[in-house]
Amino acid sequence: MTLANIPVEPARGDVLRCKGWRQEGILRMLENTVANGEKPAELIVYGGSGRAARNWESFHAIVAALKALGDDETLVIQSGKPVAVFRTHAMAPKVLTANTNLVGKWATWPVYRALEAKGLIMYGQYTAGTWAYIGTQGILQGTYETFAAAGKRFPSGNLRGRIVLTAGLGGMGGAQPLAVKMAGGVCIAVEVDPARAERRVGMGYCDVIVHDATEAMRLARDAAGKGETLGIALIGNAADMFPALRRMGLAPAVVTDQTSAHDPLNGYVPAGMSLAEAVELRARDPDRYVREANASIVRHVAAMLGFQDDGAIVFEYGNNIRGQAEESGEVRAFEIEGFVPMFIRPSFAIGRGPFRWVCLSGDPEDLAVTDAAALAELPDDLLKTWMAMAKERVPIQGLPARSCWLGLGERDRMGLVFNRLVREGRLRGPVAMSRDHLDTGSVAQPTRETERMKDGSDPIADWPLLNALLNAVNGADLVSIHQGGGSGMGGSISAGMTVIADGSDSAEERIARCLFTDPAIGVVRHADAGYGEAKDAASRSGIVSPMGG
Repeated sequence: MTLANIPVEPARGDVLRCKGWRQEGILRMLENTVANGEKPAELIVYGGSGRAARNWESFHAIVAALKALGDDETLVIQSGKPVAVFRTHAMAPKVLTANTNLVGKWATWPVYRALEAKGLIMYGQYTAGTWAYIGTQGILQGTYETFAAAGKRFPSGNLRGRIVLTAGLGGMGGAQPLAVKMAGGVCIAVEVDPARAERRVGMGYCDVIVHDATEAMRLARDAAGKGETLGIALIGNAADMFPALRRMGLAPAVVTDQTSAHDPLNGYVPAGMSLAEAVELRARDPDRYVREANASIVRHVAAMLGFQDDGAIVFEYGNNIRGQAEESGEVRAFEIEGFVPMFIRPSFAIGRGPFRWVCLSGDPEDLAVTDAAALAELPDDLLKTWMAMAKERVPIQGLPARSCWLGLGERDRMGLVFNRLVREGRLRGPVAMSRDHLDTGSVAQPTRETERMKDGSDPIADWPLLNALLNAVNGADLVSIHQGGGSGMGGSISAGMTVIADGSDSAEERIARCLFTDPAIGVVRHADAGYGEAKDAASRSGIVSPMGG
């Protein structure tokens, strides 16, 4: 029986529906993820088809199981469907979930879609299936870090006076205009769906919507010429707009893309058709839809290569658009480099990545207290700069939350501070701590997080699985493993986690272990690959290497 869906909003306050805060916190994270999703009525969070639960019947069953879950029990979820509750022990995770994991040569879109049609699997898409999605903010700082790093390649050291061209204003790409502005630049973001653009403008992530490429160019050039920042949403299809803008003489300093190109059936809209026509074709003839989407992706990537030939900094932003283009005939696709080896790997090597926390009380005052505590505990100039911008510019979506890039030894310190604040009654509720899957040791993806590793170990997927195992034995409240993510079917293996600071001694023990080893296995992974800065970070942190070195 399919249960009717209901509007989902995360619970707030101190009234528990579950037997403890660990279960209640996970339930609120699930509710918050769905409520912040791009298509909550379909349980789709972002990425075209990334779901929080397989269907509404499974969602309601998960909710009921969490409400009944004992302190010594663990709920097991297979691709969004709850399958068992096992007696474990009081320190064990409350939820273990695995999403979209297919065996070897069967990890293909046709196999996945056949299994999905039978109701046997769902696409978990990183923080959707890990129930750690906090809206567009979740990716904002990582996007800012990337564009700020791109700006450092110019004599000015930033993007001031420069134009960034990109596409995609969905759950991940929607952060781009604001991130570019934070880095000092002007952003033209092509978006095929006007509703998505309107949502970003309404939230303050983008400034203006235009329907004409000439007008977008005029606005961008005017703002860049004055050294001002501006976020422009240009309604259209990137496969059309990118080559048109190049023909018209736009000379962006930076070009990238965050359309859902990893999923050409559910995420990427072919050029030359309206959204309604695309939806109709997708249902009527999915094979033709994919062919046309891939043909559009080839045109899209060819235009990106053209901008690169013109001298722009061009990079893929982790959506597998290069892979899709290459499979469809664009032989130069991988002349475009990925953003991790270009900009982010030095951070990953020392365990620095996207730590986030959610104030489960729902009270914005708790966020203010945790923000102040973070700045007091970690008086770092980069953190101060980010926090000042975030508090001023980042709207709250759902439960109050913050995302900050913190390194090895900093996440566990912050987690223990938050646990103490809860214990002392200085917060009105517990704090759930998580991260993006795009982190130092949580993903193996040869065209993104592990692209061009120094030792050539790009496709080795042992490391995120070790990450998940460590988080499980150390008592994280939720542990997940995923295949695919934002990379297309079979493109990656990743692990997610959440641990809740409820003020208890148990939480203190588990936080100290989980929030250290979670980034530490990433440092070990980079040290093993030969990165000197990772070896130094491991040595400073007292990580023992049985092989020496």
